[in-house]
Amino acid sequence: MTRLTRRTLLAGLSAAPLAMPALVRAQSTSKPVKIGLLSDMSGPYRDVGGPGNHVATELAIQDFGGSVLGRPIEILQADDQNKPDISTSLAREWIDSLGVDVLADGAASSSGLAIQQVCREKKRIYLITGPATSDMTGKQCSPYGVHFSYDTFALAHGTGTALTKAGGDSWFFITADYAFGYALERDSMDAVKASGGKVLGAVRAPLGTADFSSYLVQAQASGAKVIGFANAGTDLQNCIKQAAEFGLNRTGVRLATLLMQISDVNSLGQKVCEGLAYTDSFYWDLNDKTRAWSARWSAKMNGMVPGLLHAGNYCAATHWLKAVQAAGTTDADAVVAKMKATPVNDFYNTDVKVREDGRVMHQMYLWQVKPVAEAKSKYDFCKNLATISPADAWRPMADGGCPLIKA
Repeated sequence: MTRLTRRTLLAGLSAAPLAMPALVRAQSTSKPVKIGLLSDMSGPYRDVGGPGNHVATELAIQDFGGSVLGRPIEILQADDQNKPDISTSLAREWIDSLGVDVLADGAASSSGLAIQQVCREKKRIYLITGPATSDMTGKQCSPYGVHFSYDTFALAHGTGTALTKAGGDSWFFITADYAFGYALERDSMDAVKASGGKVLGAVRAPLGTADFSSYLVQAQASGAKVIGFANAGTDLQNCIKQAAEFGLNRTGVRLATLLMQISDVNSLGQKVCEGLAYTDSFYWDLNDKTRAWSARWSAKMNGMVPGLLHAGNYCAATHWLKAVQAAGTTDADAVVAKMKATPVNDFYNTDVKVREDGRVMHQMYLWQVKPVAEAKSKYDFCKNLATISPADAWRPMADGGCPLIKA
């Protein structure tokens, strides 16, 4: 086995219990197929991705039979710390020295854009499951990037359009100060304006901010009917919790959680989140198949239920493995062509198209956190407000500016 560099070992330290078994097994096999997960293992996006993405990928491999093209399948996972430089270094090391066949996750959008650039140079497929920025299939698109689960356009247009049309016609944004936040703010502003609303202002907060009080004061002082939280993970949780402490929900102001996930509701409590609406492509209690898969995932994750990024990692790994099997090779050009030519089918997707720009055209849903009194079980958090068709959910391909797309 190729010797790991000190940098790789340090960057992957927090994930050692997950990554090392796969590396050890490589000593006794001829040439395993390797899936590399660059994840947030210790920061604000750990709960929405992190170890749960490893488990989801394990389930995908298990359901596929444990091997492809007669070769065992291994998972590597390391903490990219949501930093582009670390993500870039790990991606290059894994591809050049460890022979990783495909990269996935990526966590923060800034890290994901860096990984996508490396994969473009190295001709490796990147299964984009963590980053949300719609630029991944827009101006920064890659022939080797395939974007699953969500993006800022779908999130913004699902929640932003619904709240604006429901009377929330003036907005103020509290935005994560990096690529993801900028894209979510931009796409949300476009959705609000297209629905007849207006934007009164915005303020940007660094990733990992603990105290949002000054930002919330500015938002309230704007007089906006809706305060849009263009952030995620623990940043979003802090916004929601502190807004509740300020009593903003008692002033008639609506809170727009533009990227909320079930882990956020669980962390904050259903009572705190009651009435909040959000958009995503997956819910554990959607049907019998999602409940069955979620129970398997939950058994490995201390009883928690999965979110859309965990389901998205399963979907991405499964679709990639099917394409590898069909192509008869792990060569990126051959496999990505199969991925785009073959509809996505798994436990929650049926004949879903992969566009030329790499966008996976999932069906999207608008959810609302229901009152505690209506919950029938521990994680019975949400009710469905609307089902959004792919044609309505995703940015038209011609509007994204992807250089792969001919006019």
